[in-house]
Amino acid sequence: MSDKIRSTKLKFKGEKTKKKRKRELGEDDGVRGSSKRKLDDKDPETWVLPESVNELRGPTFVVHPSDPSAISINYNSTTNRIALQAIDKDKSEEEPVSLLDRTPTDVSQVWVTTRIAGSSTINLRTGTGEGKFLSCDAHGLVSADRDARGPQEEWTPVVMPDGMVAFMNVYEKYLGVDEAAGGTLQLRGDSEEVGFAERFWVKIQYKYKKEAHEEEKKKKDGLTAPPGIDETSTNHLHQAWGAGRSVVSSEDKKELKQARKEGRLAEAMLDRRAKLKSDRFC
Repeated sequence: MSDKIRSTKLKFKGEKTKKKRKRELGEDDGVRGSSKRKLDDKDPETWVLPESVNELRGPTFVVHPSDPSAISINYNSTTNRIALQAIDKDKSEEEPVSLLDRTPTDVSQVWVTTRIAGSSTINLRTGTGEGKFLSCDAHGLVSADRDARGPQEEWTPVVMPDGMVAFMNVYEKYLGVDEAAGGTLQLRGDSEEVGFAERFWVKIQYKYKKEAHEEEKKKKDGLTAPPGIDETSTNHLHQAWGAGRSVVSSEDKKELKQARKEGRLAEAMLDRRAKLKSDRFC
């Protein structure tokens, strides 16, 4: 009796299992159908490494290759705090699982990556609990207790040549693993440059990587037209928060006030000219 390979994919509570439909190839399908079947043989929920920033989306597994044991970035829904948990080494007699072959074994290890269309930044939301966003303040303190996303919840991922990923916050500082008092490890967001502590192995599910490739292919083939730009809505989308409230500097306010004043003056001058012209012909 042959041993059947057991699936290691992570399932969420309440998630419905999709049945796969088998398609028989006819004689007319030829080589094209055979090659396509080979490409689609990979399980859509297999965990893979992203090759580009655009592929970072959906369920995400973030691991740091710390010594002596690698750690995963988890979220403790009981304490509502980030937890750095060591990935236990395989103590069996068989060959231990390499770090790059690791997959999440608990939902607390999974984050959900989302992004605004057309933006290079992403948001990392917890996959468990009420869905909190990973954020970093101006002092480099990293937390996951925000229900809404704003500038402090935005991260710019950078895929390094070796495949590892660095995350830059809105203050142009990098997320990293730091040793606190007592030897405990914590996340900080105040690194000026990318070193060993600021590099992470990130895994996503294959179906999202495939989705990103299909989008890129459609763009290259010209199948998707560029979206129209509505200046007002775009400004509110990317530059406003708090029920659509626009945030501008004091200099901008002065310029806007001066522009309104000049506009009213120009209108008054035009009305006066029109009135003088009318009186002349009366």
